[in-house]
Amino acid sequence: MARLTAVLASTNAHKARELERVLPGWRIEPLRAEYPPETGETFEANALAKARFGRTLAPSAAWVLGEDSGIEVAALAGDPGVRSARWAVGDEVGRMLAEMHGEVDRAARYVCALAAIGPDGGELVVRGTLDGRIADEPAGTGGFGYDPVFVPQGESATAAALGDDWKAQHSHRARAASSLLAAIGSR
Repeated sequence: MARLTAVLASTNAHKARELERVLPGWRIEPLRAEYPPETGETFEANALAKARFGRTLAPSAAWVLGEDSGIEVAALAGDPGVRSARWAVGDEVGRMLAEMHGEVDRAARYVCALAAIGPDGGELVVRGTLDGRIADEPAGTGGFGYDPVFVPQGESATAAALGDDWKAQHSHRARAASSLLAAIGSR
């Protein structure tokens, strides 16, 4: 596939770099704007709303990506879910550990929805998930958000301790990106 230029409908430069790692050959820049609030009831609805908003501002030749991701915790009835970014604002690890104190069921999963709108206006929406559990205490210095307390299924270390190379191959965002590449390739 030829090198593609895309804008990410987000002000989060870290997510843009992570997506660039998992979308080989893509150059992705965050599209800085005043975004409307996330009001969708699903990750997919929020990702598509971001991409559609971004499409109104982006260069016509660029792809536009909208991304929404978060963590769903079984013991919290699926929360924080689509509210993950707003649930603890800056203290994701502290709040998660406080909410999970004494909980036996620590099952959780990361979810990432990616929406892509091509220069032709065609829309694609894909999802990637990563099952795991909430750790009893934080570990690792990599990643961001809930990574210091999320232990992926089959691993003994947190996503923050596993690092960026591991995440580029196995994370929920990497899985969504793989699905996006497959969907674009089949168009």
